[in-house]
Amino acid sequence: MSTGAKYWTIVKIDGAGGRKVEEIESAKVFFLASFPEFTADCEVPDALIQRQLLHWLKGGNYEDIDKDIFQKIEVKTDSKFSEPSVLAQLCLKCFICGEIERVCQELAMQFGEDRGFTCGDLLPIVLDEDGGRKEREKKTNYQSFVEDILYSFDPDRSSLSTWTTRRVKSNKDINKFLVEQGIYLLSDWAILNDTTPKQIERIFLQFYQLTRLEVEEDKRLLESYHAVYRVQRLKQRQSGIKGACIPPTSGQLEQISQDLSGKINRNIPGTILLRKLQNLASRLREYRIRVRGGSIPNDEREPIRLAETIPDPHSDILDDETEFLKVYRQEFRTCLDGAIAQVTENRLKILETRDKEKAGKFIIALQLFHCQAQSMSEIAKLLDLKAQFHVSRLLKLKDFRADVQQQLLILLRDRVFAQAQAYTDTQHLQNLYQEIEAALNEQISDLIKDATMEASRATVEKHHTTSSFFAQRLCYYLDIRSLCHE
Repeated sequence: MSTGAKYWTIVKIDGAGGRKVEEIESAKVFFLASFPEFTADCEVPDALIQRQLLHWLKGGNYEDIDKDIFQKIEVKTDSKFSEPSVLAQLCLKCFICGEIERVCQELAMQFGEDRGFTCGDLLPIVLDEDGGRKEREKKTNYQSFVEDILYSFDPDRSSLSTWTTRRVKSNKDINKFLVEQGIYLLSDWAILNDTTPKQIERIFLQFYQLTRLEVEEDKRLLESYHAVYRVQRLKQRQSGIKGACIPPTSGQLEQISQDLSGKINRNIPGTILLRKLQNLASRLREYRIRVRGGSIPNDEREPIRLAETIPDPHSDILDDETEFLKVYRQEFRTCLDGAIAQVTENRLKILETRDKEKAGKFIIALQLFHCQAQSMSEIAKLLDLKAQFHVSRLLKLKDFRADVQQQLLILLRDRVFAQAQAYTDTQHLQNLYQEIEAALNEQISDLIKDATMEASRATVEKHHTTSSFFAQRLCYYLDIRSLCHE
């Protein structure tokens, strides 16, 4: 419901680009004469009013209107708009302009303070209506955005208010402006719905340059999401249930988890799964903004990756969550460095007891392979070894990574639980113990799998890259060790 004044008060943009509100006397006289049961200040039933105005707009019967009203309008306003269809159109345009301003105000309230824009920046983009005459004098085929909304409106499918909201938020010029501010209006769930696994592969490999392992995992996650959420969404739409995409329910998350577990042979709890889906959508959102020429604020450029699988020990306090994740990243790197150092030194001690020369070659081979991207055959020549398989036997990379993985889990688990005590009570922490340990296991496994796939490619490619996080930290340790032993 709204007051009748919305049907004769129009919001416009003046010559200086500012907002201007104007009361149209002919529309007011026509409205109050056509609906004498309503006064200027009382609320009116919009749906009924709009249906009747649309009826007159389309040339419908208006015999029940006092014909003298048109003469009064012409005398009072010096206007030639005496046809009911023209006056009905004017009333509807006034209502639409008011709704356009409302939507722009909502967008400015939601995003404007953070991104530095106001409702006044949005209004000129969509308010190109001046009452209907000037633009038609310039272009006989011109149709303003307000008229576009009006003539595409179907009262049997939605209300005029809802339709106007939908059209403003889908307006290409509004969206272009918002994208330039780093805003993409679709929800996470709508983005995931209209993204295909093939697109995931292309975007994540080419744009984000993720590893094949990461891309395959994200593809499987999206496929399971589609198998549950999107299928149920389509069924709802077919049955006539409409509306925005809402976050998946706990039941849907459980179904997605079950579907996904059949693909990856492990179960992911609902809370972790939800975060994975949100991070997946976050990357897609950033991609869509960037390819449309928009910019991402500094604090949004990197979706949480290293810590995305760690349960939030205190989700109601955003500052605590941010601090916890920041500390977790630091602890992850520290523990990985410690695990690499410990495993490398243990391996050296064992080799030195058998053959000191072999121990020296082990360190050199480790550095050549991971830090200088040398192939196994090239390393064999440099170290005067007979064949490539001798290098593989010397390094035993599979065992090396497995030892680092085991040691990293031990170190990181203890540190994460010690840190989490500052953010939640002991009982809550005990309840999360298995979930946190499972998340840590998954995180570390992903790290090792990434390094494994990188090493596998290196054995068959003459020129390979070593960009995994595992390789970066290993090379950091080897550099430090080399300086200490000079």
